[in-house]
Amino acid sequence: MILSVGEILADMIGTEKDDSLFFERKAGGAPLNVACAAKKLGADVEFVGSVGDDIIGKYLQNYAEERLGDGAMISVIPERNTTLAFVQLDKKGERSFCFYRKNTADMCLPEIDDALLVTADIVHIGSLMLSQKSGLEYAQKLALRARNVGIKVSFDINYRSDIFMDEAAAKSAYCQMIELSDIVKFSEDEVKIFSESYVNGLKDKLVLISLGERGSEWRLGDRRGRVATLNVKPVDTTGAGDAFMGGVLASLDKKSFEDDAIKQALKIGNIAGALNTLSRGAIDGLPDMDEVKKYL
Repeated sequence: MILSVGEILADMIGTEKDDSLFFERKAGGAPLNVACAAKKLGADVEFVGSVGDDIIGKYLQNYAEERLGDGAMISVIPERNTTLAFVQLDKKGERSFCFYRKNTADMCLPEIDDALLVTADIVHIGSLMLSQKSGLEYAQKLALRARNVGIKVSFDINYRSDIFMDEAAAKSAYCQMIELSDIVKFSEDEVKIFSESYVNGLKDKLVLISLGERGSEWRLGDRRGRVATLNVKPVDTTGAGDAFMGGVLASLDKKSFEDDAIKQALKIGNIAGALNTLSRGAIDGLPDMDEVKKYL
């Protein structure tokens, strides 16, 4: 089972029309996206996150429950608002973010009880919480608890320097979580931020690197490989990396990190990520396994 923990928010995706910018509400938050992607591909999934007692929070709670059923464990924090992420797309469908996130509900996550934790094979932890000391401590504590009982910890960088005090603080928080993780995903740009030598030094972790239209790469110790992806014309790349991550985790759930298993996982992740770019939003266009198998 995959236990995904962290932010759930509304992506407000902008469209320019008649000299005005219109925003379309879509469910998002990387850990929710990963959970929905893995679930759609047939994995057993639980998601833990928090929303405010507001119209966006109610929308997200209903949305998550429709897609994850009893696996959507959403806490409602009455005194906090739900996080918003305003997204602007360029002509190639590439996105840039602006977060409305001050004392919001995603900063107040519930503790994971032992009965739930021990049912997981992989715990996937979101990165937005790392911008606050309490969130970093929460993520570290959860990762340590998981590792102490033999559960693999997955972490996707999703580097967002604008929610930290400065770049040094951001890199420090990310590096502390990377140290506690078994599976770590970087984008190609994030490898440049942390440096190739740093990433290459993570010998005891399964390192995944998303390469956009060139596919993805994996590294584990001295073993490594690259897997090609589909040639598509993206409409919206929001959540493509999360769809990739959901596909990889769904494929690796309950499996050891043998070369063939990793390669197959990246094939599935690449296809899921590519197909997800063909519609707007991070979740609505997620493929199921029947769709993915058409391209394997």
